[in-house]
Amino acid sequence: MHILEALVLGFIQGLTEFIPISSSAHLAVIPWLFGWQTPGLVFDVALHLGTLFALFSYFWREWYEMLAPYLGKRGHKSGVKTGETMLLWPIVMACIPAAISGMVFEDTVEEAVRTRPLIIAILMIGLGVLLFVADRIGRQRRSLHEVRLSDWLVIGLAQSLAIFPGVSRSGITITAGLLCGLERESSARFSFLLGAPIILGAGIYKLRDLFTIGLPPGEILPFILGVVAATLVGYICIGFLLAYLKKRSVGIFVVYRILFGVFLIAMVWLRG
Repeated sequence: MHILEALVLGFIQGLTEFIPISSSAHLAVIPWLFGWQTPGLVFDVALHLGTLFALFSYFWREWYEMLAPYLGKRGHKSGVKTGETMLLWPIVMACIPAAISGMVFEDTVEEAVRTRPLIIAILMIGLGVLLFVADRIGRQRRSLHEVRLSDWLVIGLAQSLAIFPGVSRSGITITAGLLCGLERESSARFSFLLGAPIILGAGIYKLRDLFTIGLPPGEILPFILGVVAATLVGYICIGFLLAYLKKRSVGIFVVYRILFGVFLIAMVWLRG
């Protein structure tokens, strides 16, 4: 892989993993548009490690607060529940449906959808419309620390659909959060906290094949640059989206999803 390709794909991964426009769709479509070789398993794992680093770097305080009582850290009294501590089990429970769907169906979905831009385009448009509807009809009254059991179930089940390129893990979980009545910023924050264990689990799951396949000769530098680009851009995008959704709607992302979907349909038609 050329260094420029690695940087571009790392940038795209960091940008689209957290903004609700589907990283898997863009990583599948960009090589198709430019005639690049499809990135292999090794590079895919590397890019997800980059966004995982971004998540843990940005939310390290929240994760520390959630885990410290269970690790016997000083300053945390046993049995004392803080807002962050009470989020741990909702996050764990909401990740279970996605973990199951990923292990059982991801390979099948990858083969069926990833190389079919038309299906990706339809999913981009469809989920864009759903995100718009959720933003309009959701009450947006509850904060992150007011997440209920029913919310965990709805958001967790929604996250299991993210194996389809074009759906967007952040997009579908933010949509579900809005439909459950969470504030925009709270929906995004819960989505990002959910992302860490899912990306970590997927990375560990795929590392089995990585150790079997190994790192291709000459791929070390592109590998490193892709990870760095995904980490830095991802970190910036997390902060941007949280700040943006405190004051604005998701309208701009809805418009982008629809335009990108229409563009893909046009490209498929032009290329026959």
